[in-house]
Amino acid sequence: MYERMLDGGHRPSTLEIQNTLGMKACAYLNLLETRLADLYDLRKELRFPFGNDYGWGVKYSHKAVHLVYVFFEQGAFTVMLQIGDARVPLMKESLSSWSEKARTLWENRYPCGEEGGWIRYRILEQEEIEEIIRLIMIKKAPPKKR
Repeated sequence: MYERMLDGGHRPSTLEIQNTLGMKACAYLNLLETRLADLYDLRKELRFPFGNDYGWGVKYSHKAVHLVYVFFEQGAFTVMLQIGDARVPLMKESLSSWSEKARTLWENRYPCGEEGGWIRYRILEQEEIEEIIRLIMIKKAPPKKR
């Protein structure tokens, strides 16, 4: 379950990605992309960034600022984002408003810097899209729209 696309020598087509994700996860990924595009000057790039530990995914950026990676899985996808030390106070002050899942992922983050770290959040329900958007907004506040 949740096998990733690990063949780095074969760049997957859109159809292969959709077949791996399945209809439900595709809908969630489309919702995530729509929400991100509403908030940021979104750029996306299909990548195989960390080898067979993560597989194929998309790097989402706001201009030149990396926002998140999304890794494709059988029936789901995982969003991986880093909360840097400078943004940890915002994370800590809002921690009580997060779901149990998000709090646990934060507590078990892969450390980076003094207090920051990497969170890997597997999206399984539509409601989790708004939570991951909130996490991304902690990482990088959206620019003010004109």
